[in-house]
Amino acid sequence: MAKQNVAEQFVDILVRAGVQRLYGVVGDSLNPVVDAIRRNSAIDWIQVRHEEVAAFAAGAEAQITGKLAACAGSCGPGNLHLINGLYDAQRSMAPVLALASHIPSSEIGLGYFQETHPDQLFRECSHYNEMISSPQQMPRLLQTAIQHAIGRSGVSVVSLPGDIASHPAPEKSIEHALVVSRPTVRPGDTEIDKLVQMIDEAERVTLFCGSGTAGAHAEVMQFAERIKSPVGHALRGKEWIQYDNPYDVGMSGLLGYGAAYEATHECDLLILLGTDFPYNAFLPDDVKIVQVDVRPEHLGRRSKLDLAVWGDVRETLRCLTPRVRPKTDRRFLDKMLKKHADALEGVIKAYTRKVEKHVPIHPEYVASVLDELADEDAVFTVDTGMCNVWAARYISPNGRRRIIGSFSHGSMANALPQAIGAQFIDRNRQVVSMSGDGGFTMLMGDFLTLVQYDLPVKIVLFNNSSLGMVELEMLVSGLPSYGTTNRNPDFAAIARAAGAYGVRVEKPKQLAGALKDAFRHKGPALVDVVTDPNALSIPPKISAEMVTGFALSASKMVLDGGVGRMVQMARSNLRNVPRP
Repeated sequence: MAKQNVAEQFVDILVRAGVQRLYGVVGDSLNPVVDAIRRNSAIDWIQVRHEEVAAFAAGAEAQITGKLAACAGSCGPGNLHLINGLYDAQRSMAPVLALASHIPSSEIGLGYFQETHPDQLFRECSHYNEMISSPQQMPRLLQTAIQHAIGRSGVSVVSLPGDIASHPAPEKSIEHALVVSRPTVRPGDTEIDKLVQMIDEAERVTLFCGSGTAGAHAEVMQFAERIKSPVGHALRGKEWIQYDNPYDVGMSGLLGYGAAYEATHECDLLILLGTDFPYNAFLPDDVKIVQVDVRPEHLGRRSKLDLAVWGDVRETLRCLTPRVRPKTDRRFLDKMLKKHADALEGVIKAYTRKVEKHVPIHPEYVASVLDELADEDAVFTVDTGMCNVWAARYISPNGRRRIIGSFSHGSMANALPQAIGAQFIDRNRQVVSMSGDGGFTMLMGDFLTLVQYDLPVKIVLFNNSSLGMVELEMLVSGLPSYGTTNRNPDFAAIARAAGAYGVRVEKPKQLAGALKDAFRHKGPALVDVVTDPNALSIPPKISAEMVTGFALSASKMVLDGGVGRMVQMARSNLRNVPRP
């Protein structure tokens, strides 16, 4: 039996860790690893056109599956292209292993062709970042990297010189059992005791939920019912907590709607559940605040806490709910539900009035029709910018849909690459990329990846021929818009020329039919929708503290009204409010 080399051993360990794909671009120092993949039937090499796409795709795969995903780049410029997608994965807490292949080990530090220092470059966007300088470090170093990525929910980077990858693996290398899943974390009894006392003493409690409530929907609902609490959410908490929620009062923040802001400010105890909500200007400073998070470094970094609870949300609530006294007074909850319904009713007409005649098409209308026609288990990937607004306001979660975006890192051009990673997981599941024309064109070359692999991703392109969010930032800062206009081609024609399905929509009456046809198409499809660039909006609350820098810009631009099907849920919840 032929002796393994380091590259083959590297690939075998990835397979043992459950990695099914390695996204990247082939080349020079990476070739030994790619060849090892070619000869291993348990893992696929996914050839993309840009390494940034590889990192975004791996990050999306990891977010959807909760398992380790992997990407790779060749030496120097190749692996350097990974960095933006890795930043996004790190900030999204997606377990990703990145292979940064390196120049020949004998040339490191001598200014060799394409030399960089990946062990330094990726330090800020990873939990673990080390270089393999001898075959004897394998496989322990890679196993350590994998366990950092999984255990800490983020990025590990392994640098591997091409010559080391080709060397024989050591005869007696140590391989230990790999940790491939995270444990649950229960808070200490002292913290639970204190929290029970605070809840029992409070008259008005509000829950504000983030992505840490994933898998805890039932526990949050049971807890909210027991203490008669309104439940708001951040953008990353939307998909996990908004559906089937009779206590829903909407979303706070720059893209906020409904009564979430009021609920967090008019309570006397605010409990933050699994959220690292970054906009502290939207959080109160005159109420008691408790934060529950599985990541201790998140506790208290956004607001002053009266109690910090280290634990995951589901386990914390399982300990907490049976111990708190049931509350019977619904007045605060009912007041917030009514405010929420009234707030949504006040803007509902904005996207329903004369939309069938409005040209260019209202982007709000596009998002609302998309929400109605998309599958109940669809995955939506959302470009940063105005598409974040449309997804936040119009895509209705139901416990089966997923909404993936660059919600913490805020990168442009994320939707198409993330759709690639999402679609490779399951070719039969509908994946919809909500792309802006600015983001789409930034990494448009990887539309060809969809065609090459016949991935049935559906791209709905919100084409307003501008960098809409940047233009609005300039507007509210009193600056004339400059450098924000895009001279765009017919993207549908480009899609057809590339071998995909493409259709251009310029009138509202064409929209539903175009989306249905694209969804029925078995391969990749692009719907180029010409939308109104003048879609402005105002969030529920704006204060002087919020209107600085980016907060000023985004706060002024968050939607001209319209909330899609959310108003129906608010009406339904309001009907459940007891009448005297």
